[in-house]
Parts: sequence; structure tokens; C-alpha cells
Amino acid sequence: MRLRAAELEQQLGDPKVTSDIPLLKTLTREFRAATSALGQLQEYERIEKEAQEADEMARGADDAEMKGLAQKELADLNQRIEKLSDMLEGVLRPRSPDWDKGCIVEIRAAAGGEEAALFAGDLFRMYSHYAEKHDLKIEVMDSRPSELKGFKEIMFSVEGDEPYRFFRFESGVHRVQRVPETEAAGRIHTSTVTVAVLPEPEEVEMNINPEDLRVDVYRAGGHGGQGVNKTESAVRITHIPTGLVAQCQDERSQQRNKAKAMKVLAARLLEAKRLQDESKTTATRRKQIGSGDRSEKIRTYNFPQNRLTDHRIGISVHNLDSVIEGELDTLFTALEKAEAAIE
Repeated sequence: MRLRAAELEQQLGDPKVTSDIPLLKTLTREFRAATSALGQLQEYERIEKEAQEADEMARGADDAEMKGLAQKELADLNQRIEKLSDMLEGVLRPRSPDWDKGCIVEIRAAAGGEEAALFAGDLFRMYSHYAEKHDLKIEVMDSRPSELKGFKEIMFSVEGDEPYRFFRFESGVHRVQRVPETEAAGRIHTSTVTVAVLPEPEEVEMNINPEDLRVDVYRAGGHGGQGVNKTESAVRITHIPTGLVAQCQDERSQQRNKAKAMKVLAARLLEAKRLQDESKTTATRRKQIGSGDRSEKIRTYNFPQNRLTDHRIGISVHNLDSVIEGELDTLFTALEKAEAAIE
């Protein structure tokens, strides 16, 4: 990997590469992944050395207080080593080319009325916090707010370093158990929200014939503000051969809404093609952690017990308050390890 990183660095300075945009993007992603992994390895080796020193100090200390401090430091360092070890194992696993892609996430309120819409808003904020912690960029593409500051539906794109690698685990039904803000008697309700995650296709993957498209423009609705609602800025694009539809109304500019809708449509067409291909090779699906289908229940968020359960791998954690604030790394690592074990 060190040799490959050095080779990539040299290639990225070659004018032939910098003038070939698709190749430049591919090599840049690979270089970024390699340098990130080597940085983690360097950190692992540094902490491992510190742990050896702390272990020697704990063994050789005569003073009980010094011995206790060294043992505590050793325990902390071993925890960090274990975490870095998991990350390095992840680097060495076979990787899908889709991992580096941006993705489009759709969250929709399902059973539970206004409470489901409120939880859809909570999930959007959870993903936003996760993205912020990992230097990922989120851009809202379309939304339908509810009366109590939730979302009946919200769609957003995620760009940055390996967005699809982890967000792909979020497709499916998310069930919440809690006392809703709308419940005066204090009873616990169960509501559901569906999430779909689509990898964004590269330009070369999806060549859409303009003649196959019907583009409709209309006035935006909802809480978009006066400027949004007065002009026909909202765009709906229908792919006539498949009947797939994408729409966007969050921007004041019709052109920007059209560009976003095209992005969504391309992702949906690519997903439809992927599902068609996988139906021919069902063994591929059996190897996955869940099917990624919107109808599959993947997770339960139990707020009274501060417990989150991921039903695909049978794991429960009792730090739901942290998870809902975007602390998803432990969960994603466990899902990746389980997926690797199946493969």
C-alpha cells in the first residue's frame, strides 16, 4: 500500500492524468483511501509502542499509585488499539467500487402519522451529525415538511470520502418506540420510517436519452418561502420507458431543481438495473447484510430503555442517546465485520 500510494502521488502529477477527469477522480479516491489507511497504521504503531511502555511501567512500578495509573493508561491504549485494529481490518477487506460513490438518501414517514414524521426528522438530523463528524457534505434535494417540524419525506445527497460505504446499511424500515410529543397520556407508541439509499451513478454508467424524458414544471408547495411558491420553479421528470419519476422543489432556480431531479432519476434508474441484475443471481443477495429493501425491518430505537437493536446482526447497544446524535461508527463497524464473515 505504501508503494501504491507513492505511485499514485506520482501519477496525480502527470498532465495526462489531470486532463482525464474520470481517471483523475478514480486515482484521487484511491490515493485518499491509501493515505488514510497508512495514517491509521502509523497511529496504530505509535499507540502500540506507548502500550508496551505502559505495560513495562505497570509491571516494574513499586508504588501502588503509579502502578494503578500505568494500568489505567494501558487499558485506555488497548481500547484505542482495538478500535484502530478494526479500522485497519476494514481497509484490507475486498471493497466494492460503489463504496467511493456519493449517494442519495430518501427518508419517508410510514406508520404512525405525525410521530413518524417527527422521527423522520430525527433520522435526518442523526445522518447530518454523522456526516459532519466525517467531513461529508449533505445537500437537501427535496422535502415535504410536516406540521410539527418533522418530515413526511426528505431526500438528500451525501458527497465526500466513501459516503455509500456506510450509508448503504441504512436501507430498510426503522422502527421507533417512545412517548410522542403528540401523546398527552404518556403512552408509548410504535411508529416506522422507511429509508432508501441509492449510489450516485458515474456519468459513464448512465446515459439517458433526452427523448425518453417528460419534464413538467409547477409551483412549489409547502414551507418553501414566498419566493419559492410564486414561480414555477419546481420540476418533475418522468422517464417514459420505465415510468420512474424524480422531482425537486427545494431551490428557487428551475435549472437547479432540474439538475437535482436528473441526479435522482439517474440514481433510481441505476438501482432498478442493479435489482434486475441481482434477480438473475440471487446468491449475491443472500451474501448481503439485509436486502436493502425498503420493506425490511432493520432496526428498533427504544427511547424509554435508551436501547438500539439492529435486527440483521442481533446486536443491541444501550447508548441510543449518543447514536441519535450521529455516533454510528460502532454500529457500522459491526455491520461490516458481519458482512465480511458471511462472504
